[in-house]
Amino acid sequence: MARSVLVTGGNRGIGLSVARELAAAGDAVAVTYRSGEPPEGLFGVRCDVTSTADVEAAFDKVEAEHGPVEVVVANAGITKDTLLPMMKEETFTDVIDTNLTGAYRVAKRAVRPMLRLRRGRIILISSVVALSGSAGQTNYAASKAGMVGFGRSLARELGSRGITVNVVAPGFVETDMTAVLDEAQHEAIRKSIPLGRQAKAEEVARVVRFLASEDASYITGAVIPVDGGLGMGH
Repeated sequence: MARSVLVTGGNRGIGLSVARELAAAGDAVAVTYRSGEPPEGLFGVRCDVTSTADVEAAFDKVEAEHGPVEVVVANAGITKDTLLPMMKEETFTDVIDTNLTGAYRVAKRAVRPMLRLRRGRIILISSVVALSGSAGQTNYAASKAGMVGFGRSLARELGSRGITVNVVAPGFVETDMTAVLDEAQHEAIRKSIPLGRQAKAEEVARVVRFLASEDASYITGAVIPVDGGLGMGH
């Protein structure tokens, strides 16, 4: 039986790959998107995760279309990179509000029907920089590190109800976000990765698919790196 799945920020990059991977597994997949158009073949809902009202409305629409959400993937995120001495306060708070508080809003709304069903999967998309750090990304790294503490605390709250909460920490992935880097930057990144290449979004999506599956029923509170070895030791 197809489960109702919601992927935030699911109209491009990792989110779109995750949505397509879960749809291929037989789930009824909906995606949220803030701008542009919804991806073909998926139920799309416009939603800004910085708005609690938007998040509520998105879940209401998805529930009306597919039923109570059993799997939620909190993927929506932004970057606003700059060194701390030059970072305006809103540059810091905007990234926290979208990436971390956005995940809180989505998870809080997702939990209500999951508690009634006594089952569910919450998967948070963090980053390798959450644990290793990255110059010029104090805001982004703080938001992604916050997801780890948030997710692990939530895993402890929900474990007795049959709901798992896990964190996926991708490294450098071939997406629109990394496409803006020049070749010298790409080469420097490749040299820092033991596997010597960036990930494809599908490689992250397959890990999310595993965590959403019955095969991962005894995994909760985990932080799973998909980073080619970049974050080893963290």
